[in-house]
Amino acid sequence: MPRKQLHLNAFLMSTGHHEASWRLPESDAGANSDLEHYKRLARIAERGRLDSLFLADSPVLMGDPGRRPAAKLEPTVLLTALAGATEHIGLIGTASTSYNEPYNLARRFASLDHVSGGRAGWNIVTTAGADAARNFGLDDTPLHHDRYRRAAEFLEVSTKLWDSWADDAVVADKEAGVHARADRVRAIGHTGEFFRVDGPLNVQRPPQGYPLLVQAGSSEDGKDFAARYAEAVFTAQQTLEEAVAFHKDVKQRAEALGRDPEGIKILPGIVPVIGDTEAEALALDAELDRLIVPEYAKRQLARTLKRDPSELHLDQELPDDLPDEDEIEGAKSRYTLIVELARREKLTVRQLIGRLGGGRGHRTFAGTAEQVADTIEHWYDSGAADGFNIMPAVLPSGLEVFVDRVVPILQARGLFRTEYTGTTLREHYGLPRPANRLFDTVGTGEGHLGIGLAPAEAR
Repeated sequence: MPRKQLHLNAFLMSTGHHEASWRLPESDAGANSDLEHYKRLARIAERGRLDSLFLADSPVLMGDPGRRPAAKLEPTVLLTALAGATEHIGLIGTASTSYNEPYNLARRFASLDHVSGGRAGWNIVTTAGADAARNFGLDDTPLHHDRYRRAAEFLEVSTKLWDSWADDAVVADKEAGVHARADRVRAIGHTGEFFRVDGPLNVQRPPQGYPLLVQAGSSEDGKDFAARYAEAVFTAQQTLEEAVAFHKDVKQRAEALGRDPEGIKILPGIVPVIGDTEAEALALDAELDRLIVPEYAKRQLARTLKRDPSELHLDQELPDDLPDEDEIEGAKSRYTLIVELARREKLTVRQLIGRLGGGRGHRTFAGTAEQVADTIEHWYDSGAADGFNIMPAVLPSGLEVFVDRVVPILQARGLFRTEYTGTTLREHYGLPRPANRLFDTVGTGEGHLGIGLAPAEAR
């Protein structure tokens, strides 16, 4: 019997995920705003038959622009360009429910899904931080739980808008002079706590029904949100035990809500640094860490820990009196991961900065292609993951070596596809197309938001 195959997503970030990657001689320091650079990366990932590529985003300048390339092109614009440069690979972009409106965002992702022929995905985030809030005329960010309540209603409105056109609405009957049947296009008439939206959407239903729904938070609110709505989860765990526990937890929460646990694909991040030999990989990893500017990194760490930089000393461990997770309003799960990593391994601030420099809390691994494939297989077989979010430390070289050396090993072991067998992103992930709840509720139940979404009475 053939083995169940894993899923692989390429997380693209300018010159690479290591914060010092831009300082390597091979790197193009202006790659973050270069369309040709991203086209090349997308084609490399597609050559490896990867399920999807992913672009992170935030409505605020992230970190000190002196530290690394910080400017980012808007994801749906960039992904639309990449749709024309590729044929098969999925295109996932991040967009915040805190600082967007459902109508505009639903339209953008429906448009991307049409332009790409059904390859769009939306990474749903709830943006924290007073710096982002001030870009939108607010003094501070809403509370953590309130942001997730807004996100849930935001997603409900978006799915209603995508459903506001029946799949058979457009008839294009030239003889009768009827382009679309008016009775198959409906207003949604939504009035809720955060939004009032009449609809219908001014774009017909996306090819996939809905774009693939992705989520990346690992706090308690984040896991609840993922269990109710997500179809793929990007997550960060440092140890196999933590990853197994997270995987089991989210699947059990989904099952308790009446969802099929196989309808959620959990993909931990991994930052592979690959060499012809283990020594070569470790040398590259060490060279990247050597290029980190400690003072920049310390200021960023201090912001994450809600401390003044003067309280962090490079050659000492973290202070004992850090806040509890409950006192943190933004990025709760990442805060906990960083503190637990430092405490568990008794890292100094300098050592912690080195560990975070490659993937901001995601697991880093330096070794040969065979060793990277081994660790992926071990985590997969251990129930820690349904696939992986591949985060090359250096781009494009790190993605090229992963595709050309690691992917063939996974294919030979029967763990990964050798050819695309579907045309949409949902097909790549083995997920069905959701029924239209406004026009076709067969099999979804009254009030159900569709495939991947929990019944209204469970919310």
